[in-house]
Amino acid sequence: MLAGFEDVRLVAVTDVDGDRAAALSAEHGMRAVPDLTALLGEGLDAVYVCVPPFAHGPAEHAIIDAGLAMFVEKPIGIDERTAVEIAGAVARSRVVTAVGHHWRYSAAVRRAAELLDGRAVRLVTAAWLDKVPPVGWWAMRDRSGGQVIEQAAHVLDLARVLAGEVTHVCAMADGVPPVVAGSPGADVDGATAAVLRFAGGAVGTLAATCQLRWKHRAGIEIYADGLALTLTETELQVTDERGDQPPQPVDPDDAKRAADRAFVDAVLGKGDGVLVPYAEALRTHRLACTIARSAASGAALTIDQRNVEEFDHARH
Repeated sequence: MLAGFEDVRLVAVTDVDGDRAAALSAEHGMRAVPDLTALLGEGLDAVYVCVPPFAHGPAEHAIIDAGLAMFVEKPIGIDERTAVEIAGAVARSRVVTAVGHHWRYSAAVRRAAELLDGRAVRLVTAAWLDKVPPVGWWAMRDRSGGQVIEQAAHVLDLARVLAGEVTHVCAMADGVPPVVAGSPGADVDGATAAVLRFAGGAVGTLAATCQLRWKHRAGIEIYADGLALTLTETELQVTDERGDQPPQPVDPDDAKRAADRAFVDAVLGKGDGVLVPYAEALRTHRLACTIARSAASGAALTIDQRNVEEFDHARH
C-alpha cells in the first residue's frame, strides 16, 4: 500500500529473519539493515511495527524515544501491561500513532454507523471461525495470546464502534488446542464463546474457533430497533421493514489503503483522519484480554475503561 503512494519513500527494513528483510528491501528499493538501532539511524519520519504479539514493547519504546511517528499492527501485545506502558509513553511524547484495525476505514462500516444512528442496539453477535494461520508462533499462547486476542480483536473492535463499550464479559473455552503440523506445543484454545454486556444496555456474544481447515466466517451481526445488519470484510447486508436491501460489496484493500493514507497524512500534518490511535486500540485490546482472562478463569469480569481516558489526549 505504501509503495503506491507518490508522497511516500520506503527507506529501510529490519527483521530477525535477514533473508526475508533482504527480499522485501529488494522488492521495494529499500535498504535491509541489521537491527532497530540501525533502522532508527536512517533519518526516518515514521516506522511500521509489524511484529508478533509477544515481541511488542522494546521496538515501540525505542521509536517513541526517537520521536518518530509509529504505525503498530494489531494486536498490540499479548497482555495489557505492555500495551498500557506503551500508551503511557505515547501520551507523554505526543508522537503520531495509528494501529491496524483497518475495518474501521471501510465504507460499509461508515454506512452501518449511519443506519444505526438514533436506534437502540439490542443484540450483537460477533464471530471469527477460521483455521490456524501458517506461522509457527501462532498456536502458542505465550507467543500469540490466543485467538481472541490475535484474530477476534477485529470484530470486537467493530462491536465497540457500532454498539458502544462493553462493561461485563463471561467467557468459556474448550481447552482443546488445535492439531497443527510442526507445532507440537500448541496450547491455544480451539474454541471460545463469550457473553457481553454493553454500556448502552445491549447484550452480545462472541464465538471463535481455529479448529477448521479454512476461513469460514469473520464478521458481526447487529440487531437494533427495526434493523438488522450483517457486516463482513467483503459485504454489508441490511434488512429493515422493507426486507433485505441490495448488499453493499466491500473491497478489503480499500480499507487497508485508507488506514495507511490516514496515517501518512497525519505524519505530513495534512489532517487528523486516524481513526484508531494507540489509546483507542488499547480499549479494544483490553476487551480482548479480559475475554481471554474470563475464559481461562471461568469468572465473569467487569471492564473499566475509565483509566484509559488519561491516554486519550494523545489521539493524533
